[in-house]
Amino acid sequence: MPEKNAWNKTNQWEKELELLKSILAKTNLTETVKWGAPVYTFNKKNIIGIGGFKSYFGIWFFNGVFLKDEKKLLINAQEGKTKSLRQMRFQSLEEIDEKIILQYCKEAISIEEKGLAIKPEKQTFHSDLLATELKSNPDLEKAFNLFTKYKQNEFIEYIATAKQEKTKLSRLEKIKPMILENIGLNDKYR
Repeated sequence: MPEKNAWNKTNQWEKELELLKSILAKTNLTETVKWGAPVYTFNKKNIIGIGGFKSYFGIWFFNGVFLKDEKKLLINAQEGKTKSLRQMRFQSLEEIDEKIILQYCKEAISIEEKGLAIKPEKQTFHSDLLATELKSNPDLEKAFNLFTKYKQNEFIEYIATAKQEKTKLSRLEKIKPMILENIGLNDKYR
């Protein structure tokens, strides 16, 4: 069981977050804890989360992009980055309107029932460094080709996402023995 205030990062919004929790308790959502914060689910899907931060506390709707937001209360915390999540932010108890919050919650549940969701974009990576190494080392290339496309992509992404050339090189050196021993990059976690 997480500590009582794990979701209140600054310990300054205790009453406010308790009020939000009491409002959400009136819905048919199930309260769980994910990422150290209360998350409310419906049919095991994340619908709503709450939390307190330095300058505000709030509710976030995981598929908030689909909410009508007639009251214009929702914001995208990271424009250009966040696709689906929308936040409703508050800075005092007086700003909390139970009726409106329950309205938004009801609509969020309806969105889940309809199955609306933005599918994550599939990123593709390429590594010239790995491609060159595979061409110059036939044993490595043969071993690499024994992996599924999924596992090959894990190796490619691992190298391609390094920012510095020296990191790319050290990652390449790390994975070469793994490839030759037929050990996938993330096999130890599976």
